Amino acid sequence: MEQKLPSLNEHDFNIISHLMADISGIQMAAHKRALVSGRLMKRLRILQLDSFSDYVALLKNPQQQEERRIAVDLLTTNETFFFREKPHFDLLLKLLKQHPRRPLRLWSAACSSGEEVYSLAMILNEGLEKGTHWEIMGSDLCRQALDKAKQAVYPLQRTENLPTEWLNRYCLKGVGDMDGLFRVGPELRQHTHFECLNLNAPLPPTLGSFDIIFLRNMLIYFDPKTKQQILERILAQLKPGGLLFVGHSEGLHGINLPVTAYAPAVYRKTV
Repeated sequence: MEQKLPSLNEHDFNIISHLMADISGIQMAAHKRALVSGRLMKRLRILQLDSFSDYVALLKNPQQQEERRIAVDLLTTNETFFFREKPHFDLLLKLLKQHPRRPLRLWSAACSSGEEVYSLAMILNEGLEKGTHWEIMGSDLCRQALDKAKQAVYPLQRTENLPTEWLNRYCLKGVGDMDGLFRVGPELRQHTHFECLNLNAPLPPTLGSFDIIFLRNMLIYFDPKTKQQILERILAQLKPGGLLFVGHSEGLHGINLPVTAYAPAVYRKTV
């Protein structure tokens, strides 16, 4: 007889969603219950638990911080691709060519598996004069995504928005066991580094300041209060006059921040 899979009831889902909100600030709507069930089912199997109630009891245990981090990794959405929302990259390249010798420090604050970081790296390498210093920090809450970002290895079928000329110039095509994959080359990787950061918590004092920050397609997961707090933390790291890029579906309307609109979904810090 086939074993019946555990089901995630409303009570246990609410506890898990509240834990997610407390840890990451991410709000999980009721219609996400099936997604949560599917993603956490593998943990029940690995831990040999019979029910989601058993797993919830584990997550509520203060001694299980590592399991909480694993759950957050599994439940964090990481949808991204090269040159997503391309007008932002076109604008950045145009601005760089106006000041090709200006040293720059960028932060991709929700970098997922790294495609945004390496898209930005290609833009900077194209727009700045050789020898100009630049660096990009990528951060994310999901450690699994950051591991992929550090490896910089991607399937070739995900190069749809990546110009063929740049693919050939900056990437290495896999052979043998790596056939069908490519890796971003060391010329770009040497300018990047990655950190696991929770934007819903105080940021480390060693983070430093940035000329440009990309915080795209993640604000939609937060309630207005949490969104305000995250943006205040982010803007504290942006230099006066620096640019903040958000997703095209994420306006900053109704949020009190020291910024002015610069371009669609781009804001300049005023103080």
